[in-house]
Amino acid sequence: MKETIYNLKRVYKYGKKYKKSLFIFTIISIMNIGINVLYPIFTAKELVALSTSLYQELLIAALICFGMSFLCDLTTVLLRKNTQIFFRGTTKDIQMDAAKEILKIELTSIDKCGSGTFIQRLNNDTDEMSRIYTRGMGYLTGILTDIGVYIAIFILNKVVFCYFLICSVLLTTLHLIKVRKMNEEDKKYRKQREKTGSLIGELVRGIRDIKMLYAKDSFMEAIDKDIDNLTNSQFSFRNVEINYNCIIDIIYDLCEILLIILFVYLMSKNYLSVSSALVLYNYRSRVFNDLMRKVGDLLQEVKGFNLSCNRVFSILDNKEFKKEEFGLEQIKKIDGNIEFKDIHFSYGNNPVLKGMDFKVNANETVAFVGKSGAGKTTIFSLLCKLYPISSGHIYLDNKDINALDEKSIRNNITIISQNPYIFNMSIKDNFKLIKKEVTDKEIKRACKLACLDSFIETLPDKYETVVGEGGVTLSGGQRQRLAIARAFVQDTKIILFDEATSALDNETQKDIQKAIDNLKKDYTVLIIAHRLSTIINADRILLIENGKVVAQGTHQELLSQNKVYKKLYETEIVEE
Repeated sequence: MKETIYNLKRVYKYGKKYKKSLFIFTIISIMNIGINVLYPIFTAKELVALSTSLYQELLIAALICFGMSFLCDLTTVLLRKNTQIFFRGTTKDIQMDAAKEILKIELTSIDKCGSGTFIQRLNNDTDEMSRIYTRGMGYLTGILTDIGVYIAIFILNKVVFCYFLICSVLLTTLHLIKVRKMNEEDKKYRKQREKTGSLIGELVRGIRDIKMLYAKDSFMEAIDKDIDNLTNSQFSFRNVEINYNCIIDIIYDLCEILLIILFVYLMSKNYLSVSSALVLYNYRSRVFNDLMRKVGDLLQEVKGFNLSCNRVFSILDNKEFKKEEFGLEQIKKIDGNIEFKDIHFSYGNNPVLKGMDFKVNANETVAFVGKSGAGKTTIFSLLCKLYPISSGHIYLDNKDINALDEKSIRNNITIISQNPYIFNMSIKDNFKLIKKEVTDKEIKRACKLACLDSFIETLPDKYETVVGEGGVTLSGGQRQRLAIARAFVQDTKIILFDEATSALDNETQKDIQKAIDNLKKDYTVLIIAHRLSTIINADRILLIENGKVVAQGTHQELLSQNKVYKKLYETEIVEE
């Protein structure tokens, strides 16, 4: 109970701005309680008046019933509209908060759990949280209506009241057992749904690679297994409901036939009039079925609500997923000096950097070379603070990045990766996403620098062209050039190229190389290069082996002094 009250208070903080809609919903619900209690009484009066030819009483009762029904019909429209206002507004606000917190979660947690976990919580669980105030209120007013019905039954006949009470307790107990069992199965089902959602997400996002790798059969086998597990979990959940509903329906039917027998006995002894029997019979479904069903449904709603709250609040409150941590110190504009000092870092139990040391001066262009897995990309990830370091210190302008706030780090560094993510929106909107006030002139200039403008101008909608999820309508080289153009627009002091020219043809790569060379005077540029020919003009080249810098110098210095670098370069020349 404490957990439910606590969660209701937290959710209401999001719904507070929509309290007018909730108030209207509550008032109408209370009004409907009175109508639902009185309606069976007047319908019974209609039947009695009809059977005894009391036409004036019949007409009055019919008009009253029509008035109550007409009022319910009108208020239902208002009820549903205000329900939607409260529900959608509250859900949106919770989703926005949850989305902000997801963006703060460390990538290690995202990597471990998969995207499906967060998609399910952001979409489905936030809906469950908001719905409690509308659907739950509906159940609650229904229960209050049924309590009013019980009072009316008690006044009409105390023997029938006791019978109804016994039947209701029996049916409600069975419903409560059903709810408890369903809640246990629901937890298992939601967990499996997250896992399956992640795999299906991988299918859609990785569809091109799956086709090219001819991995359709093995991937479908994995999906088939996961969907089987999800289906079995759903079957278990639904079987509990089906089995208990069958038992409850049988008990209900038995209670109803016994009620008729009780009516016959009471009327034969003159303990019950025909009119009272009609009223009580009209109440039977509400007493036998509605009360116990609404109590059970309300409890099930509350349990689902608490479960959803726990899953979403674990994101908001840092209970389950570790959040990124930043300092408070701010740097509005950095010079671009970088230092790695005795940095150690591991992915899980796999050590990657083992005492990494190097310095980069402001406006210097430095390249990193080495075999795959040497730790080059990890250097960039740690510099952007995408992962927390295990030990050591990273400095920006002689300030430890752990002391800096997020904006000071990420608003001053741009990273262009080998596989950049392009958002499913127009080319122009991809730029506006990173810089709201960017002009069309700035966008066009950046695309010209990235050798992309001529291609865009051939498209039917030009810069308004929607590129699809992940930039699926673009080639690999076009995606990289668009990412490079975005970096030019962002105009940060430090620019990181993580094999950003690997998907470009030789001619385009030369053009991009010119653009990178133009940055050398005014920006700190770090480059990870697959092709050593692209970095021969760098101010310095750092050779990475086994998580450390083993040699550094200009291209000519390393070529003449370092055998490993010389071998890498000669191998590339032979391949070309």
